[in-house]
Amino acid sequence: HCWLVMVHVLLESTLLALLQINTQKTAKGEEADGETSDDTISLRAKKDGLYPSPEPGDPAPPFRVTTLDGEFEYQPGKLRGSLIIHAFTNKSGFVECLWASEASRTDLLQDLPPSAHVLFLSLDDSAVTDALWMRDQLHQVAAHGKKEVLSRLHFCPVPAFALGNWIPGVLYTWACARRNCGLAQVVFTSEGWKMPVIVKRLDARYDWLMVRWDEKSHQLVDAGNGCDPSSTVAGAVAWVSEGNCSFFTKVQNMAKSNASGVLVYALPGNPIQDMNCEGDECDSPLGIPASMVHLEPAVAQRVNVSFQRTPSPNLFIGIDQQGALAEMGLFLYPTFKFINWQAQWFDFYNSLQTRLRSPAQVVSVFDKVQMQGDRGAVATVDLPPDFLDFDTLELDASLSCPGRRDLSCAHWDHTVQLFVCCDHFSPYCNVELGRWITAFRRGIGRWLTDVSPLLPLLNSGRCTFTMKTVPWAMPWIVSLNVRFSDHPANKLRPFTVMPLYSGGTFDKNYNKRYRPVKFSVPASTKQVELFAVITGHGSDNNRCGEFCVTSHHFLINAVYNNTRIFDSAGSPLGCTMRVKEGAVPNEYGTWLYGRGGWCDGLQVDPWTIDITRQLDMSGSEANTLLYFGLYEGRDPNPTQDPGYIIMTSFLVFYK
Repeated sequence: HCWLVMVHVLLESTLLALLQINTQKTAKGEEADGETSDDTISLRAKKDGLYPSPEPGDPAPPFRVTTLDGEFEYQPGKLRGSLIIHAFTNKSGFVECLWASEASRTDLLQDLPPSAHVLFLSLDDSAVTDALWMRDQLHQVAAHGKKEVLSRLHFCPVPAFALGNWIPGVLYTWACARRNCGLAQVVFTSEGWKMPVIVKRLDARYDWLMVRWDEKSHQLVDAGNGCDPSSTVAGAVAWVSEGNCSFFTKVQNMAKSNASGVLVYALPGNPIQDMNCEGDECDSPLGIPASMVHLEPAVAQRVNVSFQRTPSPNLFIGIDQQGALAEMGLFLYPTFKFINWQAQWFDFYNSLQTRLRSPAQVVSVFDKVQMQGDRGAVATVDLPPDFLDFDTLELDASLSCPGRRDLSCAHWDHTVQLFVCCDHFSPYCNVELGRWITAFRRGIGRWLTDVSPLLPLLNSGRCTFTMKTVPWAMPWIVSLNVRFSDHPANKLRPFTVMPLYSGGTFDKNYNKRYRPVKFSVPASTKQVELFAVITGHGSDNNRCGEFCVTSHHFLINAVYNNTRIFDSAGSPLGCTMRVKEGAVPNEYGTWLYGRGGWCDGLQVDPWTIDITRQLDMSGSEANTLLYFGLYEGRDPNPTQDPGYIIMTSFLVFYK
């Protein structure tokens, strides 16, 4: 043990000496290999209005920092990947659990995208020790797994406040007092104490204990390990030890004893843990708050407790492949998965930029226009003179916020629909052309959606586009480009569409509303396609239609059942699987769960299927189509608050 301590002290001394030499070089204006010094870069950045605190979306200025493995230099365009910056602090219970969890650390090494780098800093004076410790923690979990990623992890032994570049300005200016990013604390007081005792805490997982601590002072009562439901803690905060039963059982027992809340303390030597429910426990609401703290010897006396959240510097910032600074959103619970998801989105966005550079005739419809109220955003535009010659129609849409920061974004998730009308006398006037779902308080969404089967809706050279969401939603800033292109591989082009079904209230009468549709196939048709955009919303006693598994059937000629099943609805991480497709990660709500055909912060992709071989193509009135929607293989029959289905569906005929 003494030998390890001596080695550790020598390492710290060597690193501190290197830091001192590096600082002296900077002070003398020495530059390596003729490159510009950080001081000069800072002056230039300040002249450009980017220093000391750039905003999200601004270019990240270059910087160099000392690391345990040499020097890490960031130059825009040279990294060829994204960069995540994580600032460690021992003052945060959330950060303690983030690092104490082996599963969290393993997730970082297993799932960090190959293009992403992570720079680890420390906000504390113990930066040298912190950097060595963080590197050791990740090397431990890499011993039996993915080691390649270690070359993209960089550990800086210089305290953040001594970096001498723009990073501290961003960390402090983007300061955070919200859940899991400020410093959550417990304040112990007692008669006769001159000073309160203040310790860090970690609140129970967001999705099973929604009740939050109030600002009142509470009496603290020892309730043993909390596994005995007969404890007497009415009106007080229960002080219980970890172990012997689940976190859920402890909180449930204390709730039955009328406690006003629960503080679970870690046994000596143990870290703070992520308090969560498991399985069916998560469906049982418990009406009190709970948190985990370290054992505090002072609690042996008669004490009172209160709860506070102290703002702290931001703990996470990002730089995407284009060199733009980005907020990292909200980490709903302590795992490095949230870093991976943001890095995955950076990869998606980089790929999207490549796709947008492909040749196309681009019509600008909205350019940062506010969308709010009954009217939404409306624009009338002229299409290219040769728009009828194209076979591909794509919607390049983005949603941003009134301000630069996430906190200026609208709350909640809402459906956004785009309607088009090119001929006011046509039955296809104001038909839905595209659908998206807003994110919870994040404004980074951009998507490219292929709606080529709906080209026949553009039946005039001048069209009015209307994009809107629910009228009571907070404003969004929308941009939309319509892209026309032609692909030689597409030998057929849609020439007409036939409207089908449109959803409705998902109750016992849902399927009774629909009748079979009889149709003939137009002459010269080479292919027929079923096109549908379907999403489930609301939450009845079965959590339908947002969080329940529903199936949507299009029965053709009483033989062919074409089925769309939302099998990921209600799954804990269903929508995290779609970040690579553009789902906005790290939102300020329950964005992770799978939904009925949609995810927060994502386009709703059309579902298409070639049904040509299922039809009589002779042109006679010989074809029938019937739609029905089911829950668990049966007609829906909720007992309360029925949900609803939003659907646009067509038959598309190609020649």
